[in-house]
Amino acid sequence: MKIHHDKHHGTYVANINKATEGKDEVDILELQLNALEAGPAYRNSGGGHYNHAFFWDEMAPPDEAKKTKPSAELEAAIDKAFGSLDEMKAKFEAQAAPGAVFGSGWVWICASSDGLKLVGTPNQDNPLMKGVTDEVMFPILGLDVWEHAYYLKYQNRRPEYVSNWWNVVNWDKVSENYAYVTEKKAGVPVRG
Repeated sequence: MKIHHDKHHGTYVANINKATEGKDEVDILELQLNALEAGPAYRNSGGGHYNHAFFWDEMAPPDEAKKTKPSAELEAAIDKAFGSLDEMKAKFEAQAAPGAVFGSGWVWICASSDGLKLVGTPNQDNPLMKGVTDEVMFPILGLDVWEHAYYLKYQNRRPEYVSNWWNVVNWDKVSENYAYVTEKKAGVPVRG
């Protein structure tokens, strides 16, 4: 994960900083909405930075993560949308499987106008970007399924990476994300 954070994520940060140099400062979250129209630097590097910052914040070391659980509100929303947490995980893993997100991309659980939805996006796109999905949605949980996220440890075994990732999901943070997006009807702010 250190190479993933320092090298891959670091490159997205450097490139979006370069693209916005000399322009009015805009929060990375605000850049997401019109990223497709704004061009490749905003879409790829801006999306890459937002997605990765979001990704790091939703995880915790395994010893800490195992002590967390979905809030009652999040659990009820998961049950309504997917049947149960285990069913949500199974559908999420299927969406993250090779071929479901062909090549590189992300898998998300998002708050939408009619509850939680499971979404896959290519490359560094995310559901906050107008035009990526049928409606702008607000991620509460996201997984990087680019090979750079797992290749050093798992080689070509993406399903194993996805299955093991649940061991580091910080459900307290995911619950905070859910509470934030349902109250604010906006994306979760990230650091940087």
